[in-house]
Amino acid sequence: MKAQWFSSVDQIGEAKWQEAIGETRYPFAQFAFHHALEQSKSIGDGTGWYPEYLLVIDDDDSPLAIAPTYLKTHSQGEFVFDWSWADAYQRYGMRYFPKRIWAIPFSPVTGVRLFSHLDPKGDDAAFSHLYPALAELMTSANQERAFSSWHLLFAKPEHAALFAPNKDLLHRISCQFHWFNRGYKDMEDYFSHFSSRKRKTARKEREKVAKEGITLTRTIGSDLTTADIDFFYLCYQSTYAKRGQQGYLTREFFGQLAANMGEQILLVQAFRGDEAIAASWCFFDDHSLYGRYWGCMEEVDCLHFEACYYQGIEFCLEKGLQHFDPGTQGEHKIARGFEPVFSHSVHYIAHEGFREAIGNFCEEEAEAVREYHQDTHEMLPFKQES
Repeated sequence: MKAQWFSSVDQIGEAKWQEAIGETRYPFAQFAFHHALEQSKSIGDGTGWYPEYLLVIDDDDSPLAIAPTYLKTHSQGEFVFDWSWADAYQRYGMRYFPKRIWAIPFSPVTGVRLFSHLDPKGDDAAFSHLYPALAELMTSANQERAFSSWHLLFAKPEHAALFAPNKDLLHRISCQFHWFNRGYKDMEDYFSHFSSRKRKTARKEREKVAKEGITLTRTIGSDLTTADIDFFYLCYQSTYAKRGQQGYLTREFFGQLAANMGEQILLVQAFRGDEAIAASWCFFDDHSLYGRYWGCMEEVDCLHFEACYYQGIEFCLEKGLQHFDPGTQGEHKIARGFEPVFSHSVHYIAHEGFREAIGNFCEEEAEAVREYHQDTHEMLPFKQES
């Protein structure tokens, strides 16, 4: 096995990239996704995100796998929060940035972080030895450049477990809320598994939106018009503007995705009459729906639940998808049937003293996360026998 670093997807090329990842439908592995990030200038110069893709090749120089890593000069857009770690470094007069992350930019979605045609589903134990091997390579690369740390974010739990023998690596957990298809026929069948009170509440939420005269549509990305994408982007930026911020991703990013991987994109739009008032952008593959971006131009009670959750669940049931990852955080998801799951990250901290302190923090945090996971699990709307 050999490995090479590349600072852009074009240096690797689409043909070699797709040869490396094979037939996987995982949207965040696709050349088109990473190419759109670069070409739209959502990452690169001036953004604090500087790609360094790691291409693994065999002895005959045939591509085996790709690991997406980035040099970061800040901690925005990662969703595994290490602000306090950076602050501690600064207080001691030490440099935390740049650091390396091994992750999907702006996407708090658990999944494979080593894309390979040899392991298209990310569950081949024989292939998994590459994770710790690449971790050693990243550690060496960090040491050569005196970087503070590297961070593997939102790894699958079985992959995070592969790093356990290396005591210099720290394991961190957090809690998200995901929906799972338990063989439901349709929304009525799904709601029939709720307790009576929770079922009435869920139905009333959907009825509230309908009584406001609001209708919703679901459109696959390849069928989107320029006007659809323009309106969605207005909604996307409005979500950040309400917090006095600007969205990380550019209009060009979404346009390129619709053009080049539209068959894996779902746009939910809400209309009052002929006027669009809200939109939600998702990705999907053969197994899962991934809800990512949302915004509205008019505040309507329960519209967020309808556009971001109920419409997504309905889409999963229609398409036979087994899993819906709607994004990070949000206890409000529980009442709609999204179950608490652990998410996992792995961290290498070069400084021994900080490594010990951060390791203690991760252990204490994990205890609180496990308690929170148990507490929220008991808040699910399902009948006791479910």
